[in-house]
Amino acid sequence: MYDITVIGAGITGTFIARELSKYDLNILLLDKENDVANGTTKANSAIVHAGYDAAEGTLKAKFNVRGNEMFDEICRDLDVPFKRVGSLVTAFNHEEMETIRCLYQRGITNGVPDMKIINQEEIMELEGNIKEDIQGALYAKTGGIVGPWELAIALAENAVENGVELQLNRPVTAIKKGEEGYRITAGNSTYKTKIIINCAGVYADQIDQMINEKTFEILPNRGEYNLFDKSMGNLVNTVVFGCPSAAGKGTVILPTVHGNLLLGPTAEPIDNKEDTRTTFEGLTTINDHARDTLKQIGFSEVITSFSGIRAKVETKDFIIEKAAGKEDFINVAGIDSPGLTAAPAIAEYVTEMAKESAASMGMSFNKKETFNNRRTPSIHFMELSRKEQEGLIEKDSRFGRVICRCENITEGEIVDVINRKAGATTLDGVKRRARPGSGRCQGGFCAPRVMEILARELNVEMKDVLKDGLGSYILTEQTK
Repeated sequence: MYDITVIGAGITGTFIARELSKYDLNILLLDKENDVANGTTKANSAIVHAGYDAAEGTLKAKFNVRGNEMFDEICRDLDVPFKRVGSLVTAFNHEEMETIRCLYQRGITNGVPDMKIINQEEIMELEGNIKEDIQGALYAKTGGIVGPWELAIALAENAVENGVELQLNRPVTAIKKGEEGYRITAGNSTYKTKIIINCAGVYADQIDQMINEKTFEILPNRGEYNLFDKSMGNLVNTVVFGCPSAAGKGTVILPTVHGNLLLGPTAEPIDNKEDTRTTFEGLTTINDHARDTLKQIGFSEVITSFSGIRAKVETKDFIIEKAAGKEDFINVAGIDSPGLTAAPAIAEYVTEMAKESAASMGMSFNKKETFNNRRTPSIHFMELSRKEQEGLIEKDSRFGRVICRCENITEGEIVDVINRKAGATTLDGVKRRARPGSGRCQGGFCAPRVMEILARELNVEMKDVLKDGLGSYILTEQTK
């Protein structure tokens, strides 16, 4: 019997699981995918929003501002890349200037620090590549960029290190309420738990309806992106938003924490929650925005395109509440933008809700003296000094073998991420943790070597190494 089961190992679920691991509880983290962070978390804008966009008085406004201020400490503790580069909302005409004035006032109401409306000259000092017909912009100094899947993976690692049990490839198909809690059917397994926290992303409505009357519906919304080579990474210095409209925050142009340039997303309502196609129309839309905003951009430098599905709801706010009449079932749903930024604050709030539920059920909820807030730091070989590199190679010669030439990733780093808690078991799992395959050739040269290392470290046949999810086989048989 588990005390609490968290369904969904995306950014919200992993933050909650890690927060709960501070307490002397028996925690289970379930996910239907083959790895953590395999839903919306692996395909989003990677922005830490300042907090001026969310409507006053909403959960989004409350948790965005609080979450933003938590990122420095969390990313430092978990050794996750994070940079406060600031953000701009651009205005190219009078109407857009009125919009950014409204955003500024909303930001003041929401408690966002370090904001100001700046003129063309000030904008050009920050962003020399923006077209000179720009009239003004809202500048928020606390805006930032982060590695979203790296953060979720680090949270899962740290949660497991602190006693959380992680079970993957466990799609929840049934939940039954009993006298002593719930019985969850997930894959071929069943689990008993006293409290459920539903963080199932685009499937949160289906999980809720396994035990409750329908109270909300997830409306999937697809966003498409272009990722550029690092040669384009210095075209902007800040997160550059277009002026928002009824469709959303608009297309964004931003540097990534690893030195690339990211462009997107679109905002398209869809019916299929698994439809992650990219389209000519969608990518053309975001490219046209970049042409209208920047003086120069090289579209020949796009190295990959992708899309992600966001979980929107009709209320346009987060749903964070106990199910009607149930102290032991907490829904955390509709976590679209700024969900990544809000996630650490949501985890604090949900943990307090879980404490209240536990108290009403006679459960203890005591702080754990042995909680370790820091995970073992990742090894980034090329960032070490020459002396440190030599010392590491002397201890382990695998750090002297470069596997990914685009990103300069060594065999030692790949072995490290495979053998960690919640470690990589697939080609994309290694890519998200250590970045081989993330460069210009997108794994064209290093993928076979990474597969060989995975097969060796996991003690499986090379043909059994997967690209990502179950069934995503790369090799079928030997040809010669």
